[in-house]
Amino acid sequence: MNERTALVTGANKGIGKHIARLLAAEGLTVYVGSRDPGRGQRAVEEIGAGARLLVLDVTDPDGVAQAAAQMDRLDVLVNNAGISPSLAPPTDTGVEEYRRTYETNVFGVVAVTNAFLAALPRSPRPRPRIVNISSGTASLTWSTTPNPQVTPGSGGGAYRSSKAALNALTVLYAQTLAEDGFKVNALAPGLRATDLNPRAAAAAGDPAEAAQGALRLALLPDDGPTGGFFS
Repeated sequence: MNERTALVTGANKGIGKHIARLLAAEGLTVYVGSRDPGRGQRAVEEIGAGARLLVLDVTDPDGVAQAAAQMDRLDVLVNNAGISPSLAPPTDTGVEEYRRTYETNVFGVVAVTNAFLAALPRSPRPRPRIVNISSGTASLTWSTTPNPQVTPGSGGGAYRSSKAALNALTVLYAQTLAEDGFKVNALAPGLRATDLNPRAAAAAGDPAEAAQGALRLALLPDDGPTGGFFS
């Protein structure tokens, strides 16, 4: 073990579990954040050595605080937990869907990041790393210029706008924490075969491949980038 510690939210399945597995393979102690204790424990057992269960619902402020109180040190935080309730365009999306989506994809990231900041600065060199799992569909540039990954006017208004907000927060956290040696970046993992939504479920993309990008950002050297959006 290299004595470094990581937390991956939403790590009981999909890309999050693959990220946790890769970090554990690098010798880190990895806390598998999971709302469901049973699914989380199964993921821990599948990942094997170095994995630990941390029951964590990013939408529950009290639960986030209790989880953070269990950690006295953290080197890497991967904000992976996210939802995509539907692929409806904004004209067919109710306000409640926006609230539900932002509760996890935006407010949950803020809650977890702020709660665990007390543990993050205690890590030794290299300094702490935060990776926010975003989406290529959230890029305003990609959404308004010809791009094979994003069809202009395509659905998912709540999800896409929530991830655009996450991109902005990534930049703001990176700027605010730069003097403390943090590297804060966002990753667009691409369309992968996960249960995020029906489109993802039918995709051929390998979640494990996407996790490699998160691993690189989680283990950036001191001269690595911060405040970036990577695909």
